[in-house]
Amino acid sequence: MIQIEHVSQRFAGAEGPVDAVRDVSLQIARGEIFGIIGRSGAGKSTLVRTLNMLNRPSEGRILIDGRDMTALDADALRAARREIGMIFQHFNLLSSRTVRQNVALPLELAGMARADIDKRVGPLLELVGLTEQQHRYPAQISGGQKQRVGIARALANQPKVLLSDEATSALDPETTRSILELLRRINRELGLTIVLITHQMEVIKAVCDRMAVMDAGRVIEHGGVIDVFREPQHEVTRALIGDVISQELPRGVLERVRAKLAQTRAGAGRDHLFRFAFTGAGVDQPLLSDAVRRFGLDFNILHGQIDEIQGQAFGSLAVLASGEPADIAEAVQFFRSHGVVVEELNHVI
Repeated sequence: MIQIEHVSQRFAGAEGPVDAVRDVSLQIARGEIFGIIGRSGAGKSTLVRTLNMLNRPSEGRILIDGRDMTALDADALRAARREIGMIFQHFNLLSSRTVRQNVALPLELAGMARADIDKRVGPLLELVGLTEQQHRYPAQISGGQKQRVGIARALANQPKVLLSDEATSALDPETTRSILELLRRINRELGLTIVLITHQMEVIKAVCDRMAVMDAGRVIEHGGVIDVFREPQHEVTRALIGDVISQELPRGVLERVRAKLAQTRAGAGRDHLFRFAFTGAGVDQPLLSDAVRRFGLDFNILHGQIDEIQGQAFGSLAVLASGEPADIAEAVQFFRSHGVVVEELNHVI
């Protein structure tokens, strides 16, 4: 559905050119919710604005539904943008227009007849749960309701793609959850492809099918959300995941573990520290107790969490294993053969 091919975005700066996006290539499938996450300044918002040519890339191509957006003239680009809705962090509603009039605005600008506008706006207000608020003005509704107006307005032209640029970052957690549930329902009921920009891994975990992580203008990691959580490859990704699923040992525990590992390095101990990541059925299997019986090891669970990502159970454990090196090596292979991601945490030493 969306192909991003070697896209770079360069701006003029006081001390020379600034590369906000650097050689990014991604493919986003039809009907999925694709999240792009990164800290402030990572380039994610700049990237998403190249999809509808609000930012024209300095290099590379954007193809949406097979159409090269970078090759369109002004008239063709205006027509193409009607198939791409966008919602923003700060809503961008017109204060002098009612909820209903704000939703109708794109259709008025497109020259649609009043009767046809009314036929389309009513169902959109019902979809986002604002039928009773339709004659109120933005100052008379809550932040979550304002974002629902923004979503309805973005859907007015019946787009194929919806771009969400930090659409929940100004909302409280409960309202954020309700907006994300609405986006997921829209995705399922309308078959809409959604590209969601955020700096919050909780948002990615709650609603996205696949994701990309950006840092300093580059995509440093991408894949299925559950796969990235199971086996993050980059330190930035690990830090972002740590915002929602803590993987850090408490300080007192960490000091005791370091002492044990130091003894092992000196030849006086048999301890190794591992992180185990389980998904799906692996969460329900008694693999630790099986390994104790099979290999004669002792396991001390130091830290752990069970969560759910896109309907799949996900577990993360920090475990201190004690035993002979050969037995530990066999146990590691046993865990991996059952789909467990095993990482030795040498970096805590």
